[in-house]
Amino acid sequence: MIPEFERWLYLVALVFSLAGLLTLDRRFKLAFFADWRRAAISIGVGVAFFLSWDTVGILLGIFFRGQTPYLSGLLLAPELPVEEFFFLVVLCLTTLEVFIALTRWSLRLRPKARGRA
Repeated sequence: MIPEFERWLYLVALVFSLAGLLTLDRRFKLAFFADWRRAAISIGVGVAFFLSWDTVGILLGIFFRGQTPYLSGLLLAPELPVEEFFFLVVLCLTTLEVFIALTRWSLRLRPKARGRA
């Protein structure tokens, strides 16, 4: 028998990861702490796209909710656990933050590279 708290482990891990990403965002002013409107639109569009993708996959019978003790049991729709939404937010925010950080890093390197030529 699985203890009740184990049902929430994945969701807790996703929320913890989201908190860590937002901490990095605050420290380096990457997305939400630089321009919250553009960040919200970027994350919202990404999450909406992937939720649509998931919905089509569910309707076609390709995607389904697996049996695991680590899901809370809360569903957004049939075969769509609430954890999927939080996973998509973490995925999109991670991608956005990495993109912004690498863009800043490459822009900082560019003048140095020109000076050497």
